[in-house]
Amino acid sequence: MILQGTQCAGAAGKPWLVFLHGFSGDRREWQLPEACLDDYPRLYLDLPGHGESASIAVSDFRDMSHLLNRTLISYNILNYWLVGYSLGGRIAMYHACQRPKGLQGLIVEGAHPGLRYEHERVSRRASDACWVARFRHEPLEAVFADWYQQPVFASLTEGQRQALVALRSRNNGAALAAMLQATSLAEQPDLRAALAECVVPFFYMYGERDGKFRAIARDLPAIGHPIPHAGHNAHRENPVAVAERLAQILRLPKKDTL
Repeated sequence: MILQGTQCAGAAGKPWLVFLHGFSGDRREWQLPEACLDDYPRLYLDLPGHGESASIAVSDFRDMSHLLNRTLISYNILNYWLVGYSLGGRIAMYHACQRPKGLQGLIVEGAHPGLRYEHERVSRRASDACWVARFRHEPLEAVFADWYQQPVFASLTEGQRQALVALRSRNNGAALAAMLQATSLAEQPDLRAALAECVVPFFYMYGERDGKFRAIARDLPAIGHPIPHAGHNAHRENPVAVAERLAQILRLPKKDTL
């Protein structure tokens, strides 16, 4: 099986932009203003357990990376940039650390490179196990109402929070639970050292109101790009600024991106 996606045409000879959404989103999450990115062919994927890939499951990050490779081959994508948000960013960073042939660059928004210490993993594993059980057994409206009360979403207004709860509740709870279990931050390697050895350009975007990921950005071997008037989900809160920043990054001469 391969991941389902939406393709958009661009100029011949340009690398593809492959977009990976966050947990409980789908490929529509990354529908940015097109004018900034029209020169590039684009592929928006549904991750396992999400959207039209809801019936697909993976066991861990290694399995996910192999699935991404197979998917790109199926779309005949040979040269590409990965653009990932949150869970999609974590998958993108892991994939980049495997040094896949054809990867030209990495752009990540608000994603964690991995926990450093075992006690952090133990705590996160327990927390995610509770969420997994809730996604499997409780109404999604109730689960997401609590999900969006987490500190990382503190910048959301009540209206934004309610809109996200309604949108995300269209998912399949069991499929989300399986993906959360497989790709828990507790099961992700600490990628900092491997990212420092990556030879492709690495850029990291974060909302200026997202204190947690602003601090993480300073700890990464990446060029940081704050997004104004945005919190954790910057491309949803300020899509024009994110699209413009992507276009700016892609216009850089190759020697300036290394």
